[in-house]
Order: sequence, then C-alpha cells, then structure tokens
Amino acid sequence: MTNLELAEQILQLVGGKANVIKAVNCMTRLRVDVKNSGAVQVAALKKLDGVLGVVSDGNAFQIVLGPGKAKKITDELMGMGISAVTEAVTDDWQKNKAAVKQGQKDNAFKKAMRTIAEIFIPLIPAIIAAGLFNGFASLISTMQGQGALSAEGFWQAAQLIFSLIGSAFLGYFVIYTGINAAKQFGATEALGGMVGAMSIGANVVALSKMMHLYNEAVPLESILTTGKGGLIGVIVGVWLLAKIEKFLRKRIPDVLDLILTPFLTLLITGVLFVFIIMPVAGFISDGLVKVLSLIINSPSQVVNIISGYILSALFLPMVLFGLHHGLIPIYAVQLQAQGGVSLFPVLAMAGAGQVGAALAIYMIARNVQHKRLQKVIAAALPAGFLGVGEPLIYGVTLPMFKPFITAGLGAGFGGAWVMMTHVLANAWGPSGLVAIPIMKPECMLNYFIGLVIAYIGGFIITRLVIKEKDVLAV
Repeated sequence: MTNLELAEQILQLVGGKANVIKAVNCMTRLRVDVKNSGAVQVAALKKLDGVLGVVSDGNAFQIVLGPGKAKKITDELMGMGISAVTEAVTDDWQKNKAAVKQGQKDNAFKKAMRTIAEIFIPLIPAIIAAGLFNGFASLISTMQGQGALSAEGFWQAAQLIFSLIGSAFLGYFVIYTGINAAKQFGATEALGGMVGAMSIGANVVALSKMMHLYNEAVPLESILTTGKGGLIGVIVGVWLLAKIEKFLRKRIPDVLDLILTPFLTLLITGVLFVFIIMPVAGFISDGLVKVLSLIINSPSQVVNIISGYILSALFLPMVLFGLHHGLIPIYAVQLQAQGGVSLFPVLAMAGAGQVGAALAIYMIARNVQHKRLQKVIAAALPAGFLGVGEPLIYGVTLPMFKPFITAGLGAGFGGAWVMMTHVLANAWGPSGLVAIPIMKPECMLNYFIGLVIAYIGGFIITRLVIKEKDVLAV
C-alpha cells in the first residue's frame, strides 16, 4: 500500500475531511482532532496495514505509524486539503454546539498536556538536530583538550560550525516556544516570539537592579534576571498576551488596529511579564529544580538507584497516552539550571526494556513456530534499537499486556544505573542508540551501559514470566 492510499483510508475511517479539524505529526504519530469522535472507526483503523496502534482521548486521536511514516502520511493529508491549523467556527450552530460538547469531555489536565504537546511537537526535529550538533561540538572540544585532535585548522572550524548550528536553536529556544505558544493560544505569532525574546534580553538585568531585585553575589538566585522563569514563564506570558490582544482588538477602531493593538498589547504584556510572571515562574522553576535535585541528584546512591528504577519503569504508560511531551518544560528547566538534562537519559531506558522484552518473545515465538509474531518483532526491532518504541509497544508488548509490564520492570535496572552514574544529555529527542551523540562526552559510555542493562533486564524478566501459551494466544 502506498502512502497516498494509506492516507486516503485513514481519512475515510476518521469520518472524512468534513470531520477533521486539524492533523499534525510528531516523530511517530499522526495526531488528528475531529468534530465527532463517534464517526471514527477505531477498530478498522487498527487493522490497517501500516497502522501500529491508535490512542484516543476525547476528540483527539493519535495514529501510530512509526518514524518517517508519520510525516509522510501527514504530508499526503495536507495535499488533500486537510489543515494543520484549527478550523474556524462555522455558521452551523448545531455543528458548533456538538463540537463544543465533544470537547467538554476533556478535563483540564488533559487539555493542558495536549496544549504543551502541540507547542513543542513541531520543535522536536530542531531539538534533536541542535542536541546532536552540540554533542559533536562538545566531543571535539574534549578530544582537542586531550590532544587527540588538533586545536587548529579543520577540527577547530568543525567545532565552531557545529556549535554555531546547535546554539542557533537552543540559544533562542524561548523565542521558538513563544511563536508556537502564540499559534496555540490564538495570538499573533511574531508577538509571541517577542515575549520569548524579552525573557533573555540584557535589559532585564538592568531593570532588576533598578528595582533592587538582583542578587549581585549569586545572579541565578535573583528574584528577576535574564531567563528567569524559562519556558514556563514564556508560555504563561504568551497566554496572557493572547487574552490582552483579543480584548484590545475587539475595542480598538479598525483604522487604528494595526498600530495600536500590537503596541498596547506588548506594552501591557511586557510590564506584567517582566515584573510579575518572570519572578513567579522563576520561583516555580527554582522549586522544581530543587525537588528534582532531591530525587535525581541526591548524594545518596540508594535514593538514586530507587528513583532511577521507578522513573524508568513507569515511563511507558506516559508514552502510551502521549503525556510524555508534558515533560519537555522540565527538560528545559534542567538544561537551563544545570547545563544538561538528567531526566531524559533515565526515561530513555524504558524503550530499551521494550527491546529486551521483544527479543525474549521472539525466542519463544520461534520455539513454537509463531511466524506472524516473529515477522512483527523483526520489523519493529530496528526502530526499537533506534529509540522509537511505539512499533514494539502497539505491535507486540501491549497486545500481550504482560510483556508491557515486564519490559518496564527490566528497564528500571538501566534507569537505576544511569541515575547512579549521573548521566547528562545536551538535549533530548529519540532515545536508544541514536541518543548516544547527544549525551555529554563523559557520559556516553555510562548511557550505553544503561541501555545494555535495560536490554538484558527486559529480556530476562520477560523470559521468566512469559510462557509459550501466552505467545500462542496472540
């Protein structure tokens, strides 16, 4: 089946073009928001050749297609006229009422998680690329310091270019976040980017000193300083920007709208953002870092081992429901405060546990001559080693259920090792083997060892628990 044919069948099974509000993709999933969830044929979607699984949450459906495939199918849908942006309200009040009622099934937590996901999902390719470039730049610098590479000529140019490209995104992450947040909240995107830029502007420090909010001895502990509040503050600031912009646009005459609305919106938002939102969000971010430090950077190895095990073992259910994107602000807070992300490498072990569990099931399937299951596992394993776990989750472990649990239990051992050895990453993205380059150079080996431990842990526990009858039942 071609990508176009698969896209056409998916469109038909989600209720047709008239039922789709928007469609976007993340690394492995096509995310579709619909007007009427009752028109979506979930069972038929799951049976489509090429669809690895379907996760539904109210009017939002996540169709798991695998890496690369998700983007191509989404592009095919765009070619059919499906919008990547929310459709405007129609004149048919009955349809609008039905859509509103459908949306009311979501609770506030689910809506918040979905909003966070939709802000950050479009940024994932840049996050991955920037992390890889910074990782290579850091590796070259380390090898230059050790005398393994020349500090001049080609390698120096390569280090500078890699660092330049990597910092082009991570150095201005808040601006990209502001633009995407504005898109989600219905504000002017460029104004959202300006809110993000304000948070890292040099004048913030000057204003902080004028208001006696700056700590000269320990700048990072200032009530107000550059970057205070991070992505959390920017998202809240852009949400406020959207409210103010919409309020003013309704009241300012059309002839003055183009001039006064953006000016007044930014003036009001800017003052509130710098003097209220940034300090409050900074207090929250600092508190979050302290809590994470107690769990993740504890001087007690016992605490490190237990927390690493639990975090890795429980991560897969979050992936199952697409809630893992809500962790991105936490990753960003860690990156800003510590210069590296320790939570991501720990959680990355969950996918390795899946690989180990799948290998154990493959051996059992081979023993009982279960050809179909062998074929499914063989096709999904390469993606699993490369850090994309959905094909294994939806094609193997979740349908059998018990391996879904044993995979997490095995992954916990890898997480314990990674936490115990204090592995740090330069960014975040796909896990598995492809994440090795985005680890700090001194952490790459321990991250790899963690993967191997998780592979072995998932394999052994699954091999002990899963019997031939469990494999024959699927």
